[in-house]
Amino acid sequence: MSRADNRIYLASQSPRRRELLKQIGVNFDVLVLRTAAGRADVLEIPQEDEEPRAFARRMAEEKSVKGGNAVGLRQLIARPVLGADTVVDIDGEIIGKPRDLDHAGEILQRLSGRTHWVHTGVAVAVADRMDSRLSSSKVAFAPLTSSAIDRYLESGEALDKAGAYGIQGRAGTFVARIEGSYTGIMGLPLFETAELLAWAGIRV
Repeated sequence: MSRADNRIYLASQSPRRRELLKQIGVNFDVLVLRTAAGRADVLEIPQEDEEPRAFARRMAEEKSVKGGNAVGLRQLIARPVLGADTVVDIDGEIIGKPRDLDHAGEILQRLSGRTHWVHTGVAVAVADRMDSRLSSSKVAFAPLTSSAIDRYLESGEALDKAGAYGIQGRAGTFVARIEGSYTGIMGLPLFETAELLAWAGIRV
């Protein structure tokens, strides 16, 4: 297989995941699930009593499998499909992306001076097979002043990120320490991703 053929589909529009795949030299095409042709939306709604870890992994698996289905329906070239999902876990509560700036501010106030978990599930579907991994990391935030939160909200970074922050951006100054995977906190744990791509026959 030539390098040009060594491609996957990424079932995510996250710019962070695109950057991380480029970082390790993976060629990919973004697969948009929410389209009229071969519609394959994934409902990101937790099941009753579903724990954050299980939810993140299930979402990643559903995105990869439904992405694979969309490839077939649209008669695209068959390639592995990578799906991922990230959630912030505060005391066992699933925290996704904020609804608006007010909600983002509320989330950041909850994170202030506390330790929380970030769970990222990653899955790859190829042909009729699928495998997945889960990366869980602990993140300790320093105490945040109201002015620090307001300045971050004004930056525009908070709205499209689980937990209302991105560790790779300005909110990196909020993080006192981490235990786990920095790239997992960003949204795509590269160690687990490389394992899955190797399983699918993609060289990294």
